[in-house]
Amino acid sequence: MNVIPSPPPDARTGLREAIRRIPLENISSLARDGFGDPSIIPLWFGEGDRPAPAFIGEAMVRAVAAGHVFYTHQNGIPELRAALSDYQTSLGARAIGPERITVTTSGMNAMAMAVQMIAQAGDNIIVIDPVWPNLGGAARVVGAQARSVRMDLGEGGWTLDLGKLEAAIDGRTRAIFFASPGNPTGAMLPMATQIAVLDLCRARGLWLIADEVYNRLVFGLDHGPTILDYAQDEDRLMVMNSFSKSWAMTGWRLGWMVHPPSLGPTVAMMTQYQTSGVATFIQHAGVAAIRDGEPFVASMRAYCEEGVTIVCDALEQFGRVRMGPRPKAGMYAFFEVEGMPDSRMACLDILKQTRVGLAPGVFFGAGSEGFLRLCACRAPEVLREAMGRLKGMLS
Repeated sequence: MNVIPSPPPDARTGLREAIRRIPLENISSLARDGFGDPSIIPLWFGEGDRPAPAFIGEAMVRAVAAGHVFYTHQNGIPELRAALSDYQTSLGARAIGPERITVTTSGMNAMAMAVQMIAQAGDNIIVIDPVWPNLGGAARVVGAQARSVRMDLGEGGWTLDLGKLEAAIDGRTRAIFFASPGNPTGAMLPMATQIAVLDLCRARGLWLIADEVYNRLVFGLDHGPTILDYAQDEDRLMVMNSFSKSWAMTGWRLGWMVHPPSLGPTVAMMTQYQTSGVATFIQHAGVAAIRDGEPFVASMRAYCEEGVTIVCDALEQFGRVRMGPRPKAGMYAFFEVEGMPDSRMACLDILKQTRVGLAPGVFFGAGSEGFLRLCACRAPEVLREAMGRLKGMLS
């Protein structure tokens, strides 16, 4: 008689150790119980309340009707790569050819592929924070370490100590990652600093991974500076971008990566083994967004700036809040509250008492445990209601 062994009490014991070690708690886990609750003002995710403009959806519908529903080029359809090439070139001082562009299923997909191509178990990637946590998570998935180098917050805003950055490099460092403009800070690294980081990567044989997702949401400017202007084609540089923020396409899952030309076939191979490529009809929607979306991008920039202004005006009146200079870009306020050193508990208490959902700073890097992030990409009346609810707890 064959005896069937009993299953283990927890199937997670069969996973790779690197996966088991990744904490399951994140922003989504905090917000899970609040999804769909109309009593909550959800300001925890980096997502606005405006849908993508109708012409983008109409382009997708036309693409489906035209039969663009089959497998396609792994680096992206030629039409979208050409559009993105023109777009990137128009924003900078150097031409970015389509051979340097791969379309991805979100900016996060681009980041994950970048990490998988350059890092393995035992390696480390230096992450300049406070920053969106997912690049660090992608490093941990492959068994690498995400090594934090925290920016300093002073009267002039968030600044990077280049000496501290260089001191963090060791023999297993494979890359440096920064985001400018930053999430959650809204800060921009001065171009001189970005160039210094690029030069450091060149000198030490490292990759530079740059997140420019918020580059079009710079207040008072059409766009921020790009490190691509100062890099040679074959520099070890990968720049991530996304349609999610500037074109309000978070749920569409569409992004792109700018990489050295020689990397194109490798990124295509990675795409084949991960997603087999972005849905063709969504890529056609992306073409419409790039070609016809500039008025909408300008309106999103103004919408975010208005929201950040409303939120910061209120926070500056709350006696327990320390925030530093106002953000220069993006859609967030990132601040400390006196007497709330544990951001997880603070967010839970705030949610319970005010029905406003915020994101804990602990997820954005070492040293941010006492900070809270608020997404201000919401209608003005919603933000004013939220700040009215928060006043009693934060004043």
